[in-house]
Amino acid sequence: MIRLYDYFRSSASYRVRIALNLKELDYERVAVNLLENGQKSDEYRARNPQGLVPMLEVDGAQLTQSLSIIDYLDRTRPEPPLVPANPVAAAHVRSMAQVVASDIHPLNNLRVLHYLTDNLGHDKETRARWYAHWVREGFVALEQLAARHGKEFLSGNLPGLADLCLVPQIYNARRFDISLDDFPTLLDYDARANRLAAFQAAHPDHID
Repeated sequence: MIRLYDYFRSSASYRVRIALNLKELDYERVAVNLLENGQKSDEYRARNPQGLVPMLEVDGAQLTQSLSIIDYLDRTRPEPPLVPANPVAAAHVRSMAQVVASDIHPLNNLRVLHYLTDNLGHDKETRARWYAHWVREGFVALEQLAARHGKEFLSGNLPGLADLCLVPQIYNARRFDISLDDFPTLLDYDARANRLAAFQAAHPDHID
Protein backbone atom coordinates (compact mmCIF):
# COMPACT_ATOMS: atom_id res chain seq x y z
CA MET A 1 0.00 0.00 0.00
CA ILE A 2 1.23 3.46 -0.94
CA ARG A 3 -0.09 6.14 1.41
CA LEU A 4 0.15 9.86 0.67
CA TYR A 5 -0.26 12.42 3.44
CA ASP A 6 -1.22 15.67 1.77
CA TYR A 7 -3.32 18.81 1.70
CA PHE A 8 -5.43 19.29 -1.39
CA ARG A 9 -4.18 22.83 -2.17
CA SER A 10 -0.55 22.21 -1.26
CA SER A 11 1.38 22.66 -4.50
CA ALA A 12 4.09 20.27 -3.31
CA SER A 13 1.45 17.61 -2.62
CA TYR A 14 -0.17 18.36 -5.98
CA ARG A 15 3.17 17.55 -7.68
CA VAL A 16 3.34 14.17 -6.02
CA ARG A 17 -0.27 13.33 -6.89
CA ILE A 18 0.50 14.02 -10.54
CA ALA A 19 3.62 11.83 -10.40
CA LEU A 20 1.68 8.95 -8.82
CA ASN A 21 -0.99 9.28 -11.49
CA LEU A 22 1.51 9.40 -14.35
CA LYS A 23 3.07 6.22 -12.97
CA GLU A 24 -0.44 4.73 -12.70
CA LEU A 25 0.14 3.83 -9.06
CA ASP A 26 -2.75 3.20 -6.70
CA TYR A 27 -2.45 5.01 -3.41
CA GLU A 28 -4.41 5.89 -0.31
CA ARG A 29 -4.68 9.58 0.44
CA VAL A 30 -4.61 10.81 4.05
CA ALA A 31 -5.70 14.45 4.32
CA VAL A 32 -3.64 16.73 6.57
CA ASN A 33 -5.55 19.97 7.10
CA LEU A 34 -2.99 22.78 7.09
CA LEU A 35 -5.61 25.37 8.02
CA GLU A 36 -6.28 23.45 11.24
CA ASN A 37 -2.53 22.84 11.88
CA GLY A 38 -2.89 19.12 11.31
CA GLN A 39 0.73 19.07 10.17
CA LYS A 40 1.82 20.19 13.65
CA SER A 41 0.08 17.39 15.53
CA ASP A 42 2.22 15.02 17.58
CA GLU A 43 0.90 12.09 15.56
CA TYR A 44 1.96 13.62 12.25
CA ARG A 45 5.30 14.93 13.52
CA ALA A 46 6.12 11.42 14.71
CA ARG A 47 6.04 10.47 11.03
CA ASN A 48 7.50 13.68 9.62
CA PRO A 49 9.48 15.76 12.15
CA GLN A 50 9.50 18.76 9.81
CA GLY A 51 5.72 18.95 10.00
CA LEU A 52 5.20 19.61 6.30
CA VAL A 53 3.29 17.93 3.50
CA PRO A 54 3.58 15.83 1.46
CA MET A 55 4.85 12.65 3.02
CA LEU A 56 4.72 9.31 1.24
CA GLU A 57 4.73 5.90 2.87
CA VAL A 58 5.98 3.44 0.27
CA ASP A 59 8.05 0.25 0.26
CA GLY A 60 8.35 0.38 4.04
CA ALA A 61 9.84 3.89 3.99
CA GLN A 62 8.50 7.28 5.03
CA LEU A 63 9.62 9.83 2.46
CA THR A 64 9.40 13.60 2.69
CA GLN A 65 10.07 16.58 0.38
CA SER A 66 8.20 16.43 -2.93
CA LEU A 67 11.17 16.37 -5.31
CA SER A 68 12.85 13.65 -3.27
CA ILE A 69 9.64 11.62 -3.32
CA ILE A 70 9.28 12.08 -7.07
CA ASP A 71 12.92 11.08 -7.64
CA TYR A 72 12.37 7.91 -5.59
CA LEU A 73 9.28 7.02 -7.59
CA ASP A 74 11.16 7.59 -10.84
CA ARG A 75 14.06 5.41 -9.74
CA THR A 76 11.90 2.55 -8.45
CA ARG A 77 9.06 2.77 -10.98
CA PRO A 78 10.92 4.01 -14.07
CA GLU A 79 8.04 3.89 -16.56
CA PRO A 80 7.08 6.35 -17.78
CA PRO A 81 10.21 8.37 -17.02
CA LEU A 82 9.74 11.82 -15.50
CA VAL A 83 13.19 13.06 -16.51
CA PRO A 84 14.81 12.56 -19.95
CA ALA A 85 17.60 10.02 -20.30
CA ASN A 86 19.91 12.51 -22.02
CA PRO A 87 22.02 14.13 -19.26
CA VAL A 88 21.89 17.65 -20.73
CA ALA A 89 18.13 17.49 -21.31
CA ALA A 90 17.70 16.08 -17.80
CA ALA A 91 19.70 18.96 -16.33
CA HIS A 92 17.49 21.49 -18.14
CA VAL A 93 14.33 19.78 -16.87
CA ARG A 94 15.60 19.72 -13.29
CA SER A 95 16.65 23.37 -13.58
CA MET A 96 13.18 24.43 -14.73
CA ALA A 97 11.58 22.40 -11.96
CA GLN A 98 13.86 24.06 -9.40
CA VAL A 99 12.82 27.54 -10.52
CA VAL A 100 9.42 26.66 -9.11
CA ALA A 101 10.33 24.29 -6.30
CA SER A 102 13.35 26.20 -4.94
CA ASP A 103 12.96 29.82 -6.02
CA ILE A 104 9.20 30.54 -6.04
CA HIS A 105 7.45 28.07 -3.77
CA PRO A 106 9.53 28.34 -0.57
CA LEU A 107 9.07 32.11 -0.45
CA ASN A 108 5.32 31.81 -0.89
CA ASN A 109 4.65 28.78 1.28
CA LEU A 110 1.65 29.09 3.60
CA ARG A 111 3.86 29.20 6.70
CA VAL A 112 5.89 32.08 5.21
CA LEU A 113 2.74 34.03 4.34
CA HIS A 114 1.42 33.52 7.87
CA TYR A 115 4.72 34.70 9.32
CA LEU A 116 4.53 37.89 7.26
CA THR A 117 1.14 38.77 8.74
CA ASP A 118 1.07 37.09 12.15
CA ASN A 119 4.65 37.74 13.26
CA LEU A 120 5.90 40.70 11.23
CA GLY A 121 2.64 42.60 11.17
CA HIS A 122 2.27 43.08 7.43
CA ASP A 123 -1.23 43.58 6.08
CA LYS A 124 -2.91 41.37 3.47
CA GLU A 125 -2.16 43.80 0.66
CA THR A 126 1.56 43.67 1.41
CA ARG A 127 1.41 39.90 1.63
CA ALA A 128 -0.29 39.74 -1.78
CA ARG A 129 2.39 41.99 -3.29
CA TRP A 130 5.09 39.74 -1.80
CA TYR A 131 3.46 36.66 -3.30
CA ALA A 132 3.03 38.21 -6.75
CA HIS A 133 6.61 39.54 -6.82
CA TRP A 134 8.24 36.16 -6.37
CA VAL A 135 5.89 34.39 -8.77
CA ARG A 136 6.53 36.95 -11.49
CA GLU A 137 10.29 36.99 -10.93
CA GLY A 138 10.45 33.22 -11.27
CA PHE A 139 8.09 33.08 -14.23
CA VAL A 140 10.02 35.74 -16.18
CA ALA A 141 13.04 33.44 -16.20
CA LEU A 142 11.03 30.25 -16.65
CA GLU A 143 9.21 31.68 -19.67
CA GLN A 144 12.56 32.06 -21.44
CA LEU A 145 13.84 28.67 -20.33
CA ALA A 146 10.62 27.03 -21.50
CA ALA A 147 10.95 28.61 -24.94
CA ARG A 148 14.53 27.29 -25.20
CA HIS A 149 14.16 23.80 -23.80
CA GLY A 150 10.51 22.74 -23.94
CA LYS A 151 9.27 20.35 -26.59
CA GLU A 152 5.86 18.70 -26.72
CA PHE A 153 5.77 19.20 -22.96
CA LEU A 154 7.91 21.36 -20.74
CA SER A 155 9.91 18.26 -19.77
CA GLY A 156 10.39 17.05 -23.34
CA ASN A 157 8.44 14.61 -25.44
CA LEU A 158 6.70 13.25 -22.35
CA PRO A 159 5.16 15.06 -19.38
CA GLY A 160 7.54 15.02 -16.47
CA LEU A 161 9.21 16.75 -13.59
CA ALA A 162 9.12 20.31 -14.94
CA ASP A 163 5.45 20.01 -15.90
CA LEU A 164 4.36 18.67 -12.55
CA CYS A 165 6.09 21.61 -10.85
CA LEU A 166 4.71 24.18 -13.29
CA VAL A 167 1.04 23.16 -13.22
CA PRO A 168 0.48 23.56 -9.44
CA GLN A 169 2.30 26.90 -9.47
CA ILE A 170 0.08 28.19 -12.30
CA TYR A 171 -2.93 27.00 -10.32
CA ASN A 172 -1.78 28.94 -7.25
CA ALA A 173 -0.99 32.05 -9.28
CA ARG A 174 -4.54 32.05 -10.58
CA ARG A 175 -5.91 31.56 -7.07
CA PHE A 176 -4.10 34.71 -6.01
CA ASP A 177 -5.31 36.65 -9.09
CA ILE A 178 -1.84 37.14 -10.53
CA SER A 179 -1.88 38.21 -14.17
CA LEU A 180 -0.20 35.62 -16.38
CA ASP A 181 -0.57 37.50 -19.66
CA ASP A 182 3.21 37.93 -19.94
CA PHE A 183 3.81 34.17 -19.89
CA PRO A 184 2.17 32.67 -23.00
CA THR A 185 4.69 29.83 -23.29
CA LEU A 186 4.07 28.72 -19.71
CA LEU A 187 0.31 28.95 -20.21
CA ASP A 188 0.58 26.80 -23.32
CA TYR A 189 2.53 24.10 -21.47
CA ASP A 190 0.09 24.28 -18.57
CA ALA A 191 -2.85 23.77 -20.94
CA ARG A 192 -1.18 20.83 -22.67
CA ALA A 193 -0.47 19.07 -19.39
CA ASN A 194 -3.96 19.69 -18.05
CA ARG A 195 -5.49 17.87 -21.00
CA LEU A 196 -4.06 14.65 -19.56
CA ALA A 197 -6.10 12.53 -17.16
CA ALA A 198 -3.18 12.21 -14.73
CA PHE A 199 -3.09 15.97 -14.22
CA GLN A 200 -6.87 16.36 -14.15
CA ALA A 201 -7.29 13.73 -11.43
CA ALA A 202 -4.65 15.42 -9.26
CA HIS A 203 -6.28 18.86 -9.48
CA PRO A 204 -7.37 20.26 -6.09
CA ASP A 205 -10.93 20.67 -7.34
CA HIS A 206 -11.10 16.91 -7.90
CA ILE A 207 -9.78 15.92 -4.46
CA ASP A 208 -12.32 14.90 -1.81
